[in-house]
Amino acid sequence: MARRLSGERLVRRSSGEDAARYIQRLIFDGELRPGTRVPQDEIAKALGISRIPVREALIALERGGWVTIELHRGAFVSVLDEQGVRDHYELYGIVYGLAVKRAIARGAGGLEATLPGIVSSLRSTTDPEPFHELVLAFHASVLSAARSPRIEVALRSLSGLVPGNFFQLVPAAMEVERAGLTAIAAAVAARDAAAAAAGYERMLRGQADNVVAVFRERGVLRDRSAGV
Repeated sequence: MARRLSGERLVRRSSGEDAARYIQRLIFDGELRPGTRVPQDEIAKALGISRIPVREALIALERGGWVTIELHRGAFVSVLDEQGVRDHYELYGIVYGLAVKRAIARGAGGLEATLPGIVSSLRSTTDPEPFHELVLAFHASVLSAARSPRIEVALRSLSGLVPGNFFQLVPAAMEVERAGLTAIAAAVAARDAAAAAAGYERMLRGQADNVVAVFRERGVLRDRSAGV
């Protein structure tokens, strides 16, 4: 029998993408445990939508490794693998590293003037919401200067693993991001493409450590000692 979803999660959505994020959050919060059948009817009712966007969400979540769809049986919450999480952030680091190298090769596109102000604001910001916006602005500036649609497509294919404000749900991530972006900005100012790319890769590996720790604490990751 499908478990009842907590009332505080009943927020009306209107798309498969939002339905996917909703299901991710149920898994992240431990309301849907590994091996549990995803209650599609309850989710559709909770969000005030039909089952069609819920099915679309499940297809997208299966591609991301969150669920497994079994013919005539439904969708079941997958057990996430630690290496998969680390690979995810390793890929982020590689792609953003490529973006910053392209940006520097193209003349940096004014990044030397833009990034220091963002980094300065990050140093004095402890609220996850404005911190998140500043981080997005930093990355967006790098991508804009890279002028590479293919890199942007690659990044869009890497759906987020943390459903919500990353820096609110993974508090230790703020210091890693602050230090990492400071180093990247300094490398950009020095026109050192290799150091800037290495900074992105190092920072994202650090974030992988933080996400693995949070996922393990919430019981989302595979327990190797139990052989699961």
